[in-house]
Amino acid sequence: MLYRRFGKTGLQMPLFTCGGMRFQHSWIRSDSPPIESFKNTEAVVNRAMELGINHFDTANGYGTSDEELGCALRKLPRDSFYLQTKAPIRDDPKVFLGLFEESMRALKLEYVDLFSLHGINNDKLLDLSIRKGGCLDVALELKKQGRVRNIGFSTHGTSETIVKTIKTGGFDYVYLHWYYIFQDNWPAIVEAKKHDMGVMILSPNDKGGMLYKPSEKLTRLTAPLSPMVFNDLFILSRPEINTLTIGAGVPEDFNEHLKGLKMFDRAEELAKPVAERLENELKNALGEDWASTWNIGLPAWHETPGNINIPTILFLWNVANAYDMVEYGKMRFNLMGNADHWFPGNKPENLESFDFSECLRNSPNAKIIPGILCKAFDLLAGKEVKRLGKH
Repeated sequence: MLYRRFGKTGLQMPLFTCGGMRFQHSWIRSDSPPIESFKNTEAVVNRAMELGINHFDTANGYGTSDEELGCALRKLPRDSFYLQTKAPIRDDPKVFLGLFEESMRALKLEYVDLFSLHGINNDKLLDLSIRKGGCLDVALELKKQGRVRNIGFSTHGTSETIVKTIKTGGFDYVYLHWYYIFQDNWPAIVEAKKHDMGVMILSPNDKGGMLYKPSEKLTRLTAPLSPMVFNDLFILSRPEINTLTIGAGVPEDFNEHLKGLKMFDRAEELAKPVAERLENELKNALGEDWASTWNIGLPAWHETPGNINIPTILFLWNVANAYDMVEYGKMRFNLMGNADHWFPGNKPENLESFDFSECLRNSPNAKIIPGILCKAFDLLAGKEVKRLGKH
């Protein structure tokens, strides 16, 4: 395993983090996991440690993950691993503290190395976090008590909101989205490094394109690398990024990533031609004009009639058509309207009742976007998806 300094935390973080969302028995905390689930989680943890992956991530809201992960980790020397947990932001800081305490009771550990305010996804949640007596103050008090060693935040928010949060100076690290198909948050990563914050990448294998079951076309385009290995190398070729998460459900889920680790000294060299090939295919499939201008002048979801999330819909339309990532597109598309601030805005239903001329006045593609929204709905709409977990 290779390691990078995790910003001002001073921790030597492995390039891969073991995420705890997928090995848990149930999304319902009160469920009692069977012995088989505990054994599987222990096997995942032991395999990670064998590989030098000594950082584990969980959260209040990941159901039985805390209990199962804590049981496995308590069998290891406490100074041999780093543990992160997360608590969702609440209006009442006492409720936020209660969620942290709930996780700690399940983990049965005296402290966590990393504690994230989970989901600073918009400016309202930022304000709730940093106001006097708010969630950040609760976390800082826990740090004084020694129960939390470092404080960060996770986010599904816009780059603008993430940069605002970083500039408060209240956090040691950030846990955010950034991978080949979604690079919007690069300004936030640059800002984080200015503040010497650790940078951890969230869900690069699932949100980054369901790379555990990629389309045949995407597989061809990234060859001789697999889509997963390409994405790893693309991300980790940036020294500003310290670690990315592997959501391991079974011990074998680490295997594909190990292939990329062996190529790490050539990461940029190997990833660059694949990235160029993917970029060219986007232009070939959708037209060079569209590929270079589709995201210019688009309104935020709350600035559109019906709160339709135009930027996200167009992004999903692009990857579905350029790379045959239709299944991924459907999964993300059908979260809209069902995931609150985690995946905001609505699907383009009843488009005939909306006039987009005003909100698209700054887009060079204003005339064709309504038609593309209709096509995207026809391609991607299906059974509604609800975001996993309750935050």
